[in-house]
Amino acid sequence: MSELLTLAEVGGPLVAVTGGAAYARVKAPAVYWSAIGLPVTAARFSATYGSAMDACGLTVAPSRLRVLVTRATSRREIRPVPPRIRRVRPTSTGLRVRLRLAPGQEPADVAASAERLRHAWGVHAVHVSIVKPGVVELRMTGFDVLRKVRMPRRLPSGDLLVPVALRDDGTAFVRDYRTIPHCLTLGATLTGKSVYMRNLVTGLARRKVALVGIDCKLGVEQAPFATRLSALATNPEQASALLDKLVGEMEARYDLIRDHQGITGSVSDDEITSDIWGLPADLRPVPVVLVVDEVAELFLVATRKEEDRRDHMVTQLIRLAQLGRAAGMFLEVCGQRFGSELGKGATMLRAQLTGRVVHRVNDKPTAEMGLGDISPEAVVAATQIAPEMPGVAVAGDSSGGWSRIRTPDLSLADSARICRATAHLTPELPALAAFRPIVPASAATADGPSLVKPRPVTG
Repeated sequence: MSELLTLAEVGGPLVAVTGGAAYARVKAPAVYWSAIGLPVTAARFSATYGSAMDACGLTVAPSRLRVLVTRATSRREIRPVPPRIRRVRPTSTGLRVRLRLAPGQEPADVAASAERLRHAWGVHAVHVSIVKPGVVELRMTGFDVLRKVRMPRRLPSGDLLVPVALRDDGTAFVRDYRTIPHCLTLGATLTGKSVYMRNLVTGLARRKVALVGIDCKLGVEQAPFATRLSALATNPEQASALLDKLVGEMEARYDLIRDHQGITGSVSDDEITSDIWGLPADLRPVPVVLVVDEVAELFLVATRKEEDRRDHMVTQLIRLAQLGRAAGMFLEVCGQRFGSELGKGATMLRAQLTGRVVHRVNDKPTAEMGLGDISPEAVVAATQIAPEMPGVAVAGDSSGGWSRIRTPDLSLADSARICRATAHLTPELPALAAFRPIVPASAATADGPSLVKPRPVTG
């Protein structure tokens, strides 16, 4: 009887602990990972690293020196050696392992075995990134970090660095305008494209940049940001005139750059520059980011007159995309559908937009238009996004790299309040003064939320 009582006393707490762990794994995966998943995975990784690498074909024959030393000091079997582990670092979402590749190996060899390593170590995913030649990092995630988005505590900062979303490897997806100046964002209705743009606009609103909007849906998407916009066009006629002014502003900036290229000898050699970033701080114009919502509206025409206007607008957009980077002018082009059937200039414009973000789309050709020139695998990933996961997208660039991302949920009201709170950062651009949106005094002075408020969570 005493033995039965003892088993009952032990079994009750054991069942409770097991049930609590199972509940935490579903409802609080980050807590489960920190308490249970990380120690178990670290132990499994340590015990099976060599055998897993050997099974994946990631080992090489040992060097002659190592063979001689082994034979001289022991009778152990001489076995192939895996990449050398340089560092193991646990994180709140997974485990990061830095490896030194053996001679003859390349990062593609490790990346090709990522799925096999995921199963070998029992983690949610394994991502491979290149640190430097000969060194790669395995970024393991213990759970699906995109299911419930929590941005990392440490985020990159800079005037033209904007953390927008979370990657599926647990790192932040950052729009770096100095590296990738222009971007094309695609997505069907209710896929999270608008939330992505809200996160981007509010991130830019906190920085010293001029925000310019073209919203041919009569301004319903961008009008809430009016307090932070330097210019806004809400129909194709206004958009055409605004693009002319932006091209004129770009040409004026090139004149300013040319005056500081030392051609006449009046500028010292260390001040010669080919873009605005080399200009003295007191002469450097503020960067301009143009956000175009629903770009297809600029292409659609019904009459001959509208066709001429369309061709002119597209030409001006292409000029901004080709020449704007050095003048500090950047494009964010958004749409539900994008294809060559939009008309003349569509594919030429797309070719200038280095960055690509594709949410769930209604047809494969749109995914191919956005990601087909980046990676066939990225196209497949974009067509497999589930409808119940709004905000998930595939982000890539012309280098061929891509990843799945998801933006934190941000309501239109919250983004509007942030824009009101940062309205004092709106620069004055005389060339665009006619397009500055008119904001009622009550809206411009309304109190906004604290800018140190934690990022919202996507459920």
